[in-house]
Amino acid sequence: MKDPIPKKLYEILACPVCKSDIKYNKDKISLVCLKCDKNYNIKNGIPILLP
Repeated sequence: MKDPIPKKLYEILACPVCKSDIKYNKDKISLVCLKCDKNYNIKNGIPILLP
């Protein structure tokens, strides 16, 4: 499956709550924080990083 977010943008993303790294979930339909485990949806290639 193709990455929904451009690689350059994905590399600089961080969790807005705790500032930790975020990674795709297993289906690549959302992002998950590695520290606080918050989940952020991706809509039309745009990560919705609202706390």
